[in-house]
Amino acid sequence: MSIVTVIVTTPENINAERRLDKGWTIQELKYKLEPITGIPPDTAQLSLYQGDSLVGAIDDDSRMLGSYPIEDYMRLHVVDTNPHRVKNQYTDVSLVEKFELTEDEYKQRTDTVRAFKERNKLGRFSKEAAEQMEAFEKQNEEAFSKMKLGDRCEVQLSADSEVKRRGCIRFLGTTEFQSGLWVGIQYDEPLGKNDGSVQGVRYFTCPPKYGAFVRPSKVTVGDFPEEDLMATDDELEEM
Repeated sequence: MSIVTVIVTTPENINAERRLDKGWTIQELKYKLEPITGIPPDTAQLSLYQGDSLVGAIDDDSRMLGSYPIEDYMRLHVVDTNPHRVKNQYTDVSLVEKFELTEDEYKQRTDTVRAFKERNKLGRFSKEAAEQMEAFEKQNEEAFSKMKLGDRCEVQLSADSEVKRRGCIRFLGTTEFQSGLWVGIQYDEPLGKNDGSVQGVRYFTCPPKYGAFVRPSKVTVGDFPEEDLMATDDELEEM
């Protein structure tokens, strides 16, 4: 038995490395290639390539593979000659009917990862996670109660970051894009992500890239004047 390693390709971008027996007939080979290519043996047309150069057609079903000049790592290209075959039916995922669930339907199922974690109090369903969430919400509510529209503020998105952004509060309340309390801010610089609208819903108006929505706990209200970005170093020393 003599084995040869080849690269099997198709026009539908199938690219697979396979070990073939040179003692197989071409008819046998076509049957063995069908699970890989999805092309029936009766309409399969084989061509042998060295890189991009055509070596020749493999077109006699009664001959053995070893009777052709096939060597390791040559390319065996398979084409379906049936003009009525549906192209890409094995590789085009857009042709596959998708199984989708609404959020409520997913919550009601008992065979999901979420249901398993909820039953066993794991991850975000654990006691520790619940306590952390409760503390987070309390912190947000407390900060939110001290804010009003028009307040100057400073935003620090993470505790370990030295980057702080100044701006003005333009929105306070709940939103459609996510639950909980949110603060809409117009930054002094174009460091934001929107113009006061998210997912087609407008909460306030400002220039593009100046608007942002952050949790109240990330916002500090106070006397934060707008920095003069055009000031020289000497001027900043005197201010």
